[in-house]
Amino acid sequence: MKKIPHTFTIVFALILLAAICTWFVPAGEFVRESVTIQNADGSTSVREVVRNDSFRYVERNPQTWQIFSALFDGFVDKADIIIFILMVGGAFNILNNSRAIEVGVMAFLRRVLRLNRYRFFKKLGVENIIITLIMIMFSLFGAVFGMSEETIAFVIIFIPLAISMGYDSIVGVCMCYVAAHVGFAGAMLNPFTIGIAQGIADIPIFSGLEYRFFCWILLTLIGIAFVLWYANHVKRHPEKSPTYKLDNYWRQRSEEQHQNPVAYTTPRSAWVIFFLLLAVMAFCAVAMPSTTVSVGRGEAALPLMPILAILFLGTGILTLRKSVHFFILDILFFTICFLVVGVLGYGWYVKEISALFLAMGICSGIADKQSADDIAKLFLAGCKDILSAALVVGLASGIIFILRDGKIIDTLLYGLTRSLAETGDVASVGAMYVFQTLLNLIMPSGSAKAALTMPIMAQFSDLIGVSRQTAVLAFQFGDGFTNMLTPTSGVLIAVLGVAKIPYATWVKWVWKFILALIFIGFILLLPTIFISFPGF
Repeated sequence: MKKIPHTFTIVFALILLAAICTWFVPAGEFVRESVTIQNADGSTSVREVVRNDSFRYVERNPQTWQIFSALFDGFVDKADIIIFILMVGGAFNILNNSRAIEVGVMAFLRRVLRLNRYRFFKKLGVENIIITLIMIMFSLFGAVFGMSEETIAFVIIFIPLAISMGYDSIVGVCMCYVAAHVGFAGAMLNPFTIGIAQGIADIPIFSGLEYRFFCWILLTLIGIAFVLWYANHVKRHPEKSPTYKLDNYWRQRSEEQHQNPVAYTTPRSAWVIFFLLLAVMAFCAVAMPSTTVSVGRGEAALPLMPILAILFLGTGILTLRKSVHFFILDILFFTICFLVVGVLGYGWYVKEISALFLAMGICSGIADKQSADDIAKLFLAGCKDILSAALVVGLASGIIFILRDGKIIDTLLYGLTRSLAETGDVASVGAMYVFQTLLNLIMPSGSAKAALTMPIMAQFSDLIGVSRQTAVLAFQFGDGFTNMLTPTSGVLIAVLGVAKIPYATWVKWVWKFILALIFIGFILLLPTIFISFPGF
């Protein structure tokens, strides 16, 4: 059996290939201009877009020694994601040291498996119900507010759950990361893709919602069906899992925890943290009695902070009476609640989310009666354990710098768009979709890609007599599916690093599924050519 190359080796080889391309592909640039764009929340902002028919060839700038500086450039560009990974890794190591997740997973499984006594649940399979419900939730998060980077933190939770149910680490990744990105691709209200693309295309923000909702349901069902099929296959034949040997890390970690019995106690420090957090939540409830939640163009003012404070008062007392482990899980649950509220109500991104998880880790450590020095050591150990994932994010980002500094991204874009003009309606839409899909392999940022391509694609769709909404949908599908495959996606590389899954192993497993999604995406584009859907 051939040895699979290390992820670092693969990514550096891609950097080298990109540098070679800069010697042979002509350099070119589009003229860009600043325009005012309507945002998803109704506000306006200035964005740089490509001026139509402005491409020009420029002096070649082949890349040489820059292949070695790409890591530095990548680190600088992805500093927010890298720091996010390190902070989440450190925070969760503090939480994991308390063994709260182990206690929670085992308690959850014991309760759920009792449902097998009922014929209906036994026939469906309780594990299947768990996977389905979790995937629907994360798919909805991806479709509504574009959940992506946030899934990195959840991988650490769902892989132990998947292993405990008899599956593998791939199933754990699918439950959160794949589900969120399937929802991201079939999004209804994602402001980072649909909102920006429709604003640039000069069509009403989040119009065409009805057909997009149908697409989201179909893609989510397909994703769930595929993961359930694979999960059941792994459960019957665990040795056939591509990560069977690699998952020894997670199995040994679980066995080591099982060998040491858990002492169900509640130290005084846990009560101190409870009252401290309750005071903070009470202050937030008074200072922010109403939170305006924005979903698409709809808004609703809800008393979320007071509700969370009251819920924490009740659940905190109940969990503290059981043991500190359940109280720490309660802290984790409210961390997730505040994450959702922060993203939807206050526009949080990785900076605020990193701070939230860091606070969670410190509070968990204090509640578990750890000293300040012990908490610091656990945090550093967690950073060390996840450091390789952070490093590879910076390295993968270097690919973009080589292509951009070599001035060949615009040349590739120009060549592909010219080829589209010589095809018919169906072929043109298909070519537009393929173009967006291929472009996503080297430019995974949806907002950047929308600013680059939509000024051209919107006018191109006018020329061939196709709705601009169809052009946006082609961009949406093309931007979404290959995010789960491209090595230039910092989120994918980070998730695989946390999961201890080599990139080559992941690609070997996922490529057929991604190919099927790409084909289904094309099928979903066809009705928009021949049928007049609302908003199209």
